[in-house]
Amino acid sequence: MEATVKRATVYLDEIVHKALKMKALETSRSISDLVNSAVKNALAEDAEDLAAFDCRANEPLLSYDDMVKRLRDDGRI
Repeated sequence: MEATVKRATVYLDEIVHKALKMKALETSRSISDLVNSAVKNALAEDAEDLAAFDCRANEPLLSYDDMVKRLRDDGRI
């Protein structure tokens, strides 16, 4: 099943656009393909982060003060 493609306007910094065009030429890929891949990778990283948060949801919370005291007591600071 092929995904539906939607059109969007994205405004890029001039130097970023130039670098993207150069990469597209070097890799024989379109700018759209490069941007689409980058966005998918960013979303996948977000999904991994959310899964990690879910796995640690039941861990006890540790305050900043307690963490600093623990580091001091352990001789790390």
